[in-house]
Amino acid sequence: MTPPKRNNNASGLGRAIINKQVKDSRERNESGLYTTDIDNSSRLKSVTQERDLDEFLSTATLAGLEFTAERRNVKVVSSPSVASHNPHLLSEEDERSALKKQTENRQRLRVPRRPAWKRGLTTPQLDRQEKDAFLEWRRGLAELQDRDKFLLTPFERNIEVWRQLWRVLERSHLVVQIVDARNPLNFRCEDLESYVLDVEGPEGEQGTGRGLRRNLLLINKSDLLTARQRRLWADYFDQKSVRYAFFSAANATALQELRREAELAKTEQGPADEGDSSGSDDEDDPKTPEDEVPDPHESGLQFRLPLEEDSEDARDPRTRVLSVLELEDLFFRVAPDLTTFKDATGAHPTKLVVGLVGYPNVGKSSTINALIGEKKVSVSSTPGKTKHFQTINLSSTITLCDCPGLVFPQFATTKASMVCDGILPIDQMREYTGPTTLVIKRIMKEVLEATYGLDIQVKGVEDGGDGVLRAEDLLSTYAVARGFSRAGQGTPDEARAARYILKDYVNAKLLYCHPPTDIDPVEFNEETRVISLERVAGKKRAPTTRVGKDSVTFIASNPVPVSTADGSAPSHSPSASNSKGSGRVNALDHEFFESNAFGGESRPFIQSGGDQNGSTFSRVRMFPHQFGIGDDGRPLSGAEVAARMQATQILGKKHHKKTKTKQRSGKGFE
Repeated sequence: MTPPKRNNNASGLGRAIINKQVKDSRERNESGLYTTDIDNSSRLKSVTQERDLDEFLSTATLAGLEFTAERRNVKVVSSPSVASHNPHLLSEEDERSALKKQTENRQRLRVPRRPAWKRGLTTPQLDRQEKDAFLEWRRGLAELQDRDKFLLTPFERNIEVWRQLWRVLERSHLVVQIVDARNPLNFRCEDLESYVLDVEGPEGEQGTGRGLRRNLLLINKSDLLTARQRRLWADYFDQKSVRYAFFSAANATALQELRREAELAKTEQGPADEGDSSGSDDEDDPKTPEDEVPDPHESGLQFRLPLEEDSEDARDPRTRVLSVLELEDLFFRVAPDLTTFKDATGAHPTKLVVGLVGYPNVGKSSTINALIGEKKVSVSSTPGKTKHFQTINLSSTITLCDCPGLVFPQFATTKASMVCDGILPIDQMREYTGPTTLVIKRIMKEVLEATYGLDIQVKGVEDGGDGVLRAEDLLSTYAVARGFSRAGQGTPDEARAARYILKDYVNAKLLYCHPPTDIDPVEFNEETRVISLERVAGKKRAPTTRVGKDSVTFIASNPVPVSTADGSAPSHSPSASNSKGSGRVNALDHEFFESNAFGGESRPFIQSGGDQNGSTFSRVRMFPHQFGIGDDGRPLSGAEVAARMQATQILGKKHHKKTKTKQRSGKGFE
């Protein structure tokens, strides 16, 4: 028997694994660090949250320090529970105290700045300076969290992403910070505006002069605000001496689509119109799509707020939602004089560079697409991945410099507020009662019921509640109406319902706008509440229970009130003494006390099923002495007792029993 031939191909899965281990071992030995080297492919990966071990390793890497781990040296540290780890909401007094404390320490929230540099610095020296400055910034924020017990929003922890911001600020002449109109103060970074003024010269080199660049606050999604709300924000920013502008990328994109459709329709109808044009006057010709301004409402587009009427607030030029062309004109009016900038050769720039900065979810990309779509020019970007900053030639006189989405450090009161603001991911949350309670406080009960078509039953005093809408009431009602139930348990899946409701809140289906400081939120959103109710008026109501109407335990959600002959409620009726009971409790009281069967006596009659064939009875009769008293409470004669006993025996015979059919009972749900 000949031995098998040797495989000359030395490559394979096992050989690949061995080669990878040898390569990793050699890199670890050559690096001189105990941490894993940073992969070049993931250098620009955004990092907003880190575990304690990852944060320790990244800090050690930035500092360039070596460390060793000591075995069998275990020390148990008991950390007391602090307010930063509390997922629930704060009381009104605690929240006011926290906001006051945050205002006093707001100057400590800073953006990491690039250290001063000269052209003579080498690349390793500049890299070391940047890492030292970034490490010092991280230590300052850690001091706010650990020592002063402040709750901060997740912020960017990767220095490579912040380097993209530094390059955008040094290239730009005008820096536009884009914020969400529903909460501008939460998405606005005041220290970034100060940093823009501190950047020196055309390239940021030390000693070339400060204060050359300009800031502009672009309030995107302004179609979610009414004219009165925009006027209040305009008054606030004018008082703070902030340059601002209202814009809506969604409206601009929708109008561009309408114009494209109008041009396409004109092109398709062009030859037919030319053939029929003989003998027709210009006055009798219908308007072409190019002559008339497209109306988004007539085209079926669902705008969140209707067009404002000709009111005093709408006529205010400060509250105008700018179009794309008006926004470009504003860029040139706000931008600094380009003759103050010089490149390395001493020449002045010929194109205005506008840097766009903002959070990842404020509509920065939509704004850029709206600007490009209006001009219809090709997009040219710098070489590299999409996570780098990009330069976009908008026209021959303006260039957009797009910065990657950055999460700036901000103060927060609770984690629930961060979930509602869209900062923390909804799909990864574990505690959902806090954010849902915050939504209930901001959105009124009638708006929630009208939006989802629900009849939310609030627990009254009789049910052990206090008559106030709670998160459990909304979530359980929504889950039952949508058919969300836990597998194997059959109970309403409140966690799934909370995710749907919170996503609707973040996506502005449940619209709530934060007011400026010192303005009542309820009054600020009153007009929005009225508009929301008008939009969903007449919407079909969702089912409030999974039990059908034909079930024997079905109880109407809104029972008809019962009154006496004089028109007043009976004195023994619970509804006369307590009007805060739920509909289910009132229905049970009505069936118990107000039944007019058997002469109108106040007897506890119930509706039965099964053997009683749907007849009414007040008690069970199993023994002869139980037939001596009638249903109305009076004693019966001997003949009446015999007749009742004989009727009961006849009904109990088998040939009088009807075939039973399986019914869907509601027992267990009510």
